[in-house]
Amino acid sequence: MRELVGSCSKCGKDLFCLDGFFAGVQTEDKKIICFDCNENKENTTADE
Repeated sequence: MRELVGSCSKCGKDLFCLDGFFAGVQTEDKKIICFDCNENKENTTADE
């Protein structure tokens, strides 16, 4: 089952719940972002 949850707060990509598992990340401030944007955020933070 695939259910739309919302859109990535960084890039606007649609995010879904796939068979009960959220295909994204919820931030501490309750925003949702896709795995790609989360990975880019982690790489940027680690490099600074």
